[in-house]
Amino acid sequence: MTRSSADGSAPRGRSRRNFAGSRPVMDDVARLAGVSKQTVSRVLNDHPSVRPETRETVLAAMRTLGYRPSRSARSLASGRTRMLGVISFDAARYGPAAILTAINTAAQEAGYLLSSIALDTAEPDTVVEAVNRLSAEGADGVIAIAPQLWVGKTLADTRLDTPLVVLENGLDVDTQQVTGDSRAGARKAVEHLLGLGHRTVWHIAGPTGWTSADHRTGSWQASLEAAGAEVPAPLIGDWSADSGYELGRQLARHPEVTAVFASNDQMALGLLHALHEAGRSVPDDVSVVGYDDIPEAAHFLPPLTTVRTDFAEIGTRSLRLLLSRLDGPAEPPPVDTLVPVDLVIRRSSGPAQGH
Repeated sequence: MTRSSADGSAPRGRSRRNFAGSRPVMDDVARLAGVSKQTVSRVLNDHPSVRPETRETVLAAMRTLGYRPSRSARSLASGRTRMLGVISFDAARYGPAAILTAINTAAQEAGYLLSSIALDTAEPDTVVEAVNRLSAEGADGVIAIAPQLWVGKTLADTRLDTPLVVLENGLDVDTQQVTGDSRAGARKAVEHLLGLGHRTVWHIAGPTGWTSADHRTGSWQASLEAAGAEVPAPLIGDWSADSGYELGRQLARHPEVTAVFASNDQMALGLLHALHEAGRSVPDDVSVVGYDDIPEAAHFLPPLTTVRTDFAEIGTRSLRLLLSRLDGPAEPPPVDTLVPVDLVIRRSSGPAQGH
């Protein structure tokens, strides 16, 4: 066996090119290190059976030759493509976009490439086509940012041959789910407003059939009922500031409305606009709480009290969860992975009049 010198370098006198003048390949590394090609492959894939001194000898040979392992070499050695697939829906919204960015960053750090398919529609045929495309590309695993219930059902019916992690809604016992704790977030918003002396809390909800919207609406209602407060009929929006504005104009006409919880910050922004136009002061006349804590929320007029969702943590945790499935853990991780949320109190919420 050829040994490295004391400073960790391989024996001198070798060129960064092999004898044919081409770039070095795995065989060149094996010859210089005095080991088999299989041992080099094991070093590349961090196999636990390689002795530390052998690993260092191989790495020193790679440095001397300037050897950079190709992705195809790693794939042949490990049986993996080192590529992961992501299916996303409504990717223009802040939450899905922030999650996708975090997944991409975590994948690069883990040595994986990402193949992402953003779908404008959640029609079953479109979802199945995206799944088939990722499978054809050889994705080692797939992450689906699937906020709508019917998307989850389509993915469950498709039955991928590769490991799957889903964000927002669970499918079955074999599918890991990662999501922000929407129920806890809505409860914190309602309890905050009731604690300020408001008799009840009105709700601008997200669209029906979206997992996070349904969870927030259900928790909003349950929190009011638990406090013995009146439960007004929710107003259904579509996540956009425009829908928040139109629904806000309806709420602004009713003086009994003193507190509103919006299911996302964009709808809360539209609500603030409508209240301002109607001459309703925030928070003196109406307190407003949003959801997500988008970067602009602190710069609304007034700055928005909101529930902060750690989208970066959701993306990173989903990637780690998928990789743990690829590595075949002795015990699978829990089916549901809830990421905690925090209430960020700013100036859009305040005591009810008379308190």
